[in-house]
Amino acid sequence: MEDFEAFVRARSASLAGTAYLLSGDRHLAEDLLQDALSRVADRWPSIARGGDPEPYVRRALYNRAIVMWRRRRWREVPHSDDPRPELRGRADDAETIARRLALRDALARLTPRQRAVLALRFYEDRSEAEAAAVLGCSVNTVKSQTRHALERLRQLAPELAETFDRSTPVEAP
Repeated sequence: MEDFEAFVRARSASLAGTAYLLSGDRHLAEDLLQDALSRVADRWPSIARGGDPEPYVRRALYNRAIVMWRRRRWREVPHSDDPRPELRGRADDAETIARRLALRDALARLTPRQRAVLALRFYEDRSEAEAAAVLGCSVNTVKSQTRHALERLRQLAPELAETFDRSTPVEAP
């Protein structure tokens, strides 16, 4: 179990960032990450024997995000209007904060698979083939989900359309 603890210490910040992008809420992201890691911990010896465990852990994270979304999609989800703590007190960056909040709200309205594809492609800077391997789908599915997700983001947040037309990765909210 020492290997698992070392893995969690080394990769938890990156995994937490991905969980936040998938859930759109810091508290839900913490729950999502904890749930995924607890499921992985039970099978850690066999996962670690297979080589690099990170792809397996990330796939568990994406799958748990979809399961959590399905469970709560019919319930009302409280929405906090407070900006993230690291954004507080930066009045000179009001436009940046507004753009991040608009992006966060738009991402929250995408399907879990669309958020997962965008997180893999633009936040983690993975290729289409790598994203397909993590999600267990075809490269064509990744391409179409990316296209549909970006189209939807353009509709939900037209003020950010130029962000989605760039070839540079989208900044995490």
